[in-house]
Order: sequence, then structure tokens, then C-alpha cells
Amino acid sequence: MSNVSTTSAGAVGATSSASLVILAGRVLLSILFILAGYAKLADIAGTAGWFGSIGLPMPTATTVLVGLVELLGGFAILVGFKTRLAAIVLAVFTIAATAIAHLDFSQAGNALMLQKNLGLTGGFLLLAVLGAGAYSIDGRRG
Repeated sequence: MSNVSTTSAGAVGATSSASLVILAGRVLLSILFILAGYAKLADIAGTAGWFGSIGLPMPTATTVLVGLVELLGGFAILVGFKTRLAAIVLAVFTIAATAIAHLDFSQAGNALMLQKNLGLTGGFLLLAVLGAGAYSIDGRRG
């Protein structure tokens, strides 16, 4: 028996058990982004120093922007608010961050970061298609 159904309008709906799994996925995906965004905003100077060292323009402004995207996007995914949009933004952001900071495989850990980020992007793409499920702000709003 399938836990996902498609309405005549093409919208994807989820049963209670599927919504619980989607909720678990949202929580797990969001944790990394909430923590990373908070860390960047809590140490703007340190993050800006690293961003400058890899050649990003306006490293302080970039740090604040990246920190806010991660923190607010992570919270949006966590509570299921504008989930499809947040998931698309975070998928694009994750691919861009990977291209900018994690393709130099002479640096330790970058191959693993690439793989992790591809997996995260896949999770966000699934959320973009499936939505947040019933246990979310989006689900309550219809």
C-alpha cells in the first residue's frame, strides 16, 4: 500500500505515516543548516576571514547572507513553512556552496563534503516535490 497519493490536480498528498517520515526527514535535514547558520552569525569575523581566504567578495556581508540563508532556511524546513520554496533555495545554495568551497580535492575532507552535500541536495529536492507533509505549518494552512 502506498503512503503517497496524487490528486486529480497533480498535487502530492501524504498519509499520516508518510507525514511522520517527512517530519523526521525535515528535522534531520534542518539541524545541519540551523547549527551552521548560527555558528556563522555567532562568529562573523572568523567566518568572514575564511570566506576572504577562499576569494569570496565582501566576506563580512557574504557571511551574514550565508548565515541567514542557512539559519532561516533551516528553520523554515524544520517547522514546514514555505517548505517547497525553502527546499529549492537550500538545494541551490548547497550546490553553489559545494562548487565554491568543496571541489578542491587536495583539501582533506572535500570529497566527503561533496558526497554529503549531494545527499542533502537530494533530500531538499524530495521535499520540494513532496512538500512538508501534514505535520507542518504548510500542512495546517492547506
